[in-house]
Amino acid sequence: MTTTPSLHDEVTQAVLSRREQLIALSHSLHAEPETALEEHRSATKIAALLEAAGFTVTRPLDSLPTALDATYGSGELVLAFCAEYDALPGIGHACGHNVNGAAAVGAALGLAAVADRLGVTVRLIGTPAEEDIGGKVLLIEAGVFDDVAAALMAHAAPEDTVGASSLAIGAWDITYRGRPAHAALAPWEGVNALDALTVAQTAIGVLRQQLPPGSLVHGIVTDGGRAPNVIPDTAAARYEVRAPTVEQLRTVQRRVRACFEAGALATGATLELTQHGRDFADLRQDPFLTEAYAAAARCLGRTPLSRHGATTASTDMGNVSRLLPAIHPTIGYDTAGASQHTVEFAAHGTTPGADRAVTDGASALALAAVAAATDEEQRSRLLSGVEHRCAELHRATDSA
Repeated sequence: MTTTPSLHDEVTQAVLSRREQLIALSHSLHAEPETALEEHRSATKIAALLEAAGFTVTRPLDSLPTALDATYGSGELVLAFCAEYDALPGIGHACGHNVNGAAAVGAALGLAAVADRLGVTVRLIGTPAEEDIGGKVLLIEAGVFDDVAAALMAHAAPEDTVGASSLAIGAWDITYRGRPAHAALAPWEGVNALDALTVAQTAIGVLRQQLPPGSLVHGIVTDGGRAPNVIPDTAAARYEVRAPTVEQLRTVQRRVRACFEAGALATGATLELTQHGRDFADLRQDPFLTEAYAAAARCLGRTPLSRHGATTASTDMGNVSRLLPAIHPTIGYDTAGASQHTVEFAAHGTTPGADRAVTDGASALALAAVAAATDEEQRSRLLSGVEHRCAELHRATDSA
């Protein structure tokens, strides 16, 4: 699972020769954070860097205005790097997507340096809205991944890890509708939508004791009424349900849905429950690519920890991993103990450690791709997987 010394050196040198550009990209993304589906400047910065390096860039993709697809080479083996670049509302790049995105760009540039000799087509797929509706899932549905043999990305984190899974997740938008009334003069004439939501939240709190291990429920109230002296005729929330697998997610979702239905039943309000974005599947990391990435990371002086089982996080890369061989290791740097989705984590996104994570992540990803392309057995496996998926798509189209 190792690359030849010359290929290893060429790839790492190609990444390091772009170090200043990659770090500048990471810092620029960090300085101008854009939330889901608003990543216009971020996508433009990535596209400009890749176009200048000889990539052909297509944007937008399907219905996602901030998605992009950059291609280099024409080899039979299509290897893709997924770039994330959306930030979180109010706290910027508190999940390190500036590092993720820049590392993916660097990996594409590193692999492009040897792509023609390896018979590889390099793809950089810009995948927006990971923190919200799941851009990768929409891109899968649009056929963007149809000819991809393997997809790779690395995620910023406080430590280096390989092999971990993630939780499946589904999100709902909940709205209760009641009837307004004066809260003091005639409250009995109203139907309190906020009470319906309160009943549901209480039921969910009680349900948590019986949830299977690894299952989580969390949410926010997005509308709790407009005046304390008016019985709220509308109340709204967004809730997420997580579980170790998609199959377990469905079971937990049925029980949580019953809690929201109970709120309507108890108060007489009506319930509107709609899916928010797409469900994320649990992540299944490819063993060969995982070990190839880990070996490359060790050559770069890093010590990735092997993780088994699911973390409590979720990612739309899980859906990609259900479709084709994929990896989603974490690339670590010192965050002074801060975890993702905090202001403190965001503050460490442009430190020297984060900058090294960009270049090391880029090199390790590119070297993992080279390992797959140069191993005859693995190359055959990846190409066969694409052929099998294409045949299934044709059969589905013919029967439609």
